[in-house]
Amino acid sequence: MRWIYVLLTYLLVPLIIVYDAWQALRSPDYRGRIAQRLGLMPAAAHAGTVWIHAVSVGEVQAAAALVAELRRRAPDVPIAVSTVTPTGAQRARALFKDTVQHCYLPYDLPGSVRRFLDRLQPQVAVILETEIWPTLYAGLRRRRIPLVLGSARVSVRSVERYQRLGSLFRDALSHDVLIGAQTAADAGRFCAIGADPGRVRVTGNIKYDIDIPAPVIAAGQAMRAQWGAARPVWIAGSTHEGEEEACLAAHALVRARHADALLLLVPRHPQRFDAVRALLRRQKVSHVQRSAGALPAAADAVLLVDTLGELQMLYAASDVAFVAGSLVPVGGHSLLEPAVLGLPLLSGPYTQNSQDIADLMQQAGALRIVRNQEEMGSCVADRLDDPSQARRAGALGREAVAANRGAVSRLADLIDPLLRASDGPPAEPSAGSAGR
Repeated sequence: MRWIYVLLTYLLVPLIIVYDAWQALRSPDYRGRIAQRLGLMPAAAHAGTVWIHAVSVGEVQAAAALVAELRRRAPDVPIAVSTVTPTGAQRARALFKDTVQHCYLPYDLPGSVRRFLDRLQPQVAVILETEIWPTLYAGLRRRRIPLVLGSARVSVRSVERYQRLGSLFRDALSHDVLIGAQTAADAGRFCAIGADPGRVRVTGNIKYDIDIPAPVIAAGQAMRAQWGAARPVWIAGSTHEGEEEACLAAHALVRARHADALLLLVPRHPQRFDAVRALLRRQKVSHVQRSAGALPAAADAVLLVDTLGELQMLYAASDVAFVAGSLVPVGGHSLLEPAVLGLPLLSGPYTQNSQDIADLMQQAGALRIVRNQEEMGSCVADRLDDPSQARRAGALGREAVAANRGAVSRLADLIDPLLRASDGPPAEPSAGSAGR
């Protein structure tokens, strides 16, 4: 089965390379990415790296707590973080600066994987969430590099797909892979697709261990003070195509009840900044651009955030948060950043990327699901009408996050026994190294 997978990958990757090359022509963020995905990355400064793969922004943010914990436990061990998306790469560079090596994950081809592992020389691989790459996993196994799936999850639908592919994924998971699953249900599903039950642990979701630095919160509060502490402010974070129009229509409804309300409009992808600017001009919405550095005046309805890396700070400057990628079928972005800041949350119905978190927040009373611009505008205005009720909803979300912390420590307990001195032999993973 694997040779068929490799053949299909060889046929598919040229199309992906063409797409990446086209993106590189449109956006500088994609430049240099193809070479790294072919395994042509800079060599690691030291052998024995702990390699953590975090596909995009949300996983990179979650990885920050794990990086900090590993540094506390093994300060001399070098760490590398890989991503797939340019936005994930940007977030990794902003969070870690030059304290970790950043690289892109290779295409799942034998040559790309071989070059990647030759250059990185990891002693342990940690893949967050769940990305099962059969060729990569086989390469790690041949080199006796321990592999840990951290904060791992698999949906019922994915189980059915993996089972249809038979031995391909059973082989990938059945050879000494340690799995730290998010929930007991996830653990059971991993066993159903071929994982060794003796090597599966329930460690929880490391995204709950998010920690927003105090200086970031202070900067958000200072920004809010510049706009006027009494001015109502709500944010639409990480919007996608089709959501900006809905947010602007909702904002018109909000301003009918709160005439001075300010919307912080934060598109997810920088290549869409120009299109959102054009939309605002076309609709004749009074606005300022964050990149221009100007403060929104009382008459300005919208602050267009056409900069990168400021979302946490902007959440800290807001009263209510709509977390986007959820009104269109993208799957939703992280609810945890505004939740840990104590903001009442709104989301569209498409929350499948983190369904368990959305369910928890809704059950706690911190999250309202809105299905259109009318519901969004009404819910935002309701929250702004009653600040004390909004604060109670935000507090419930923050308490729900706090009650689910601890996964980072449990995941680090799985990794600890696998670490070695950079010049020592590979460690043999132990199934009994961590409890449930």
